[in-house]
Amino acid sequence: MSLLPVEEAQARLLALATPLPPTALSLAQAVGGYLAAPLAARRDQPWTDLSAMDGYAVRWADMPGPWRLVGEMAAGAVPSGDALAAGTAMRIFTGAPMPVGADTVILQEDVTADGATIRLTGEGPGAPGRHVRPRASDFGASDTLLSAGMRLGPAQIALAALAGHAMLPVRPGPRVAILSTGDELVPPGAPCPPGKLPASNGAMLRAMIEGVGGAVIDKRLIPDDLPAVTAAMREAARADIIVTSGGASVGDHDLIRPALEGAGGTIDFWRIAMRPGKPLIVGRLDQAIVLGLPGNPVSALVTGALFLLPLIRHFAGAAAPLPRPRTGRLGAAMPAVGNRTDFVRATLKDGIATPIGFQDSAAMRAAAQANALIIRPIGAPAAQAGEETQVLDWPSLGLVG
Repeated sequence: MSLLPVEEAQARLLALATPLPPTALSLAQAVGGYLAAPLAARRDQPWTDLSAMDGYAVRWADMPGPWRLVGEMAAGAVPSGDALAAGTAMRIFTGAPMPVGADTVILQEDVTADGATIRLTGEGPGAPGRHVRPRASDFGASDTLLSAGMRLGPAQIALAALAGHAMLPVRPGPRVAILSTGDELVPPGAPCPPGKLPASNGAMLRAMIEGVGGAVIDKRLIPDDLPAVTAAMREAARADIIVTSGGASVGDHDLIRPALEGAGGTIDFWRIAMRPGKPLIVGRLDQAIVLGLPGNPVSALVTGALFLLPLIRHFAGAAAPLPRPRTGRLGAAMPAVGNRTDFVRATLKDGIATPIGFQDSAAMRAAAQANALIIRPIGAPAAQAGEETQVLDWPSLGLVG
């Protein structure tokens, strides 16, 4: 069986899933989710012309003064319907509405006050309209402010609130079941005698899933026993995604494929032209997408970042679920690449991506020091330090760091 290119495998995986139906969430609940429909403003911002500085509201036609002071305007006030008379000024504060007829603000440090009269002593505003925020200069009612599929961070939440919204249509994160297989696995922190291994992948995958808004509804360790793995698969089929670690290769104890088929599922594709992570399995069981990751923890980390996290974002309605590489420069020479795309763990600093020293697929200590992946395409020639390269940093992948 030929190996599937990474980009084709990612496209086929996402094509299997349909974004989940949206629900209305409060602004606080919507943070981190993806907007399910374009968001239009319900009001003008600002609602009227506002002062951008503390000073005096005047008519530009009356420059250079002097002016007779006739009152003040603070933020939250509403102007009267009377127009500012010629030769008069009104004390005004940042965020306050401009009086009717006033079109310019003179900074308070540019005038002197003599009783009820102010005189220009500084440079002055220089042009009409200075230090004024015009009505609807940020946005107007009915303007489309946010597009569907945009992730809602703090700035987007603030914009939605200013636009007059308290509830937003957001797709929920998918429900995910994590199945870790292997006779050698014991729970983290449990006694670990010779021949046993702490189950790190489940904890890692849970952190990855919850970090991008997925909900873990099941997490368990399963021995290398085909009936047990098959039964666990059937029980996990209520999830939107079943992610397994271990058992995805071709050894006698690699049971994910036969267990999936024994549970009534189907394989869509298997084996990817990538290093690490070649023995990736993708299939379906009832309505659940099954993603079988390799058991080596670094391989599970890389394939999880490149396949599981984009799948979660796609279920949640992200407009661009796949991570986007950036251009950097190599911090060290790199060898030529064979018939698989290499994803090389690296440290990225000031645009320089330097491979970490130990690239073994089980070496988590070295992987935990990384904050990026260098992408080395199939057939890439040897490269020297300083050459351009494509890099996926941890934030772009959805990883902490």
